[in-house]
Amino acid sequence: MPNVTAPAGPANRRVVALAYDGLCTFEFGVAVELFGLPRPEMGPDWYAFATAAIEPGPLRGLGGVQVVADGGLELVEQAGTIIAPGWRGADTPVPRPLIDALQAAHRNGARVMSICSGVFVLAAAGLLAGRRATTHWLYVDKLRDLHPDIDVLPDVLYVDEGDVMTSAGSAAGLDLGLHLVRRDFGPEAANTVARRLVIPPHRDGGQAQFIQRPVPAAHEASRLSPILDRMRADLAREHTIKALADAAGMSPRTFLRRFEAATGTTPARWLLAERLARARDLLETTPFGVEQIAQTVGFGAPALRHHFRKSLATTPQAYRARFGG
Repeated sequence: MPNVTAPAGPANRRVVALAYDGLCTFEFGVAVELFGLPRPEMGPDWYAFATAAIEPGPLRGLGGVQVVADGGLELVEQAGTIIAPGWRGADTPVPRPLIDALQAAHRNGARVMSICSGVFVLAAAGLLAGRRATTHWLYVDKLRDLHPDIDVLPDVLYVDEGDVMTSAGSAAGLDLGLHLVRRDFGPEAANTVARRLVIPPHRDGGQAQFIQRPVPAAHEASRLSPILDRMRADLAREHTIKALADAAGMSPRTFLRRFEAATGTTPARWLLAERLARARDLLETTPFGVEQIAQTVGFGAPALRHHFRKSLATTPQAYRARFGG
């Protein structure tokens, strides 16, 4: 695979996470882990992280911790990216000084990002009006009721509107954060961070696959893992249910039932997600044409364009223009 120059990173590398009394510590920890952890392997141009207190202390986080912030709302004015962790309550008013600071920073070119219920902070500041956004499935209806001018997407892990980004439940903040690293520094940087976190660099799918799903038995996962590896290793191949079931030593009906129990989806949808993920990687890291990429991942070019429009609301060419080296 040819070498491709990675993106140079954002012009303003300062990332500022908001802190407040009643802080959601997991979501705050996600921001710190992604953008605040020292990463000498990423070079001298990595993010510069700071924590901004939105109110006087003491700032008590969930779990009994206390946060000593690097500064106050003046740090928001200096930020290139601002992160709102999960907010302390959908019905809890957002302080006016914070709203003013967010609006001013956004007007000056700062990007804003929310994790889980942090979306209510961005919504209160009017930064999501007329835009798409998401949040944890528990808060979807509440967000729609309080802010009918937002196009709420209930079944996605995150939404990237360019300068405004929102994620679903708490762990989806990791997905959005890795997506932002990918935007800023390229796929290799995102893969490096994901490896250190011991998580996949990209998860396809939506929130529905994480709601009320039984955990598959360990022996089922071990039986299906070679099948998943086989499909992933040869995406261009036509993988029939019968052939997959035979390889797993099951009847087609049993295979379908156990595949969905283990993965939360059907073989066809799983394969589609893998093909799209591979196509995205090739668009980002190689000069291959769309026709060649489509053949490599098992699509015709028209089918690749169709699935990009349906799943990612863009085209392969537009995706490459935005994320390619």
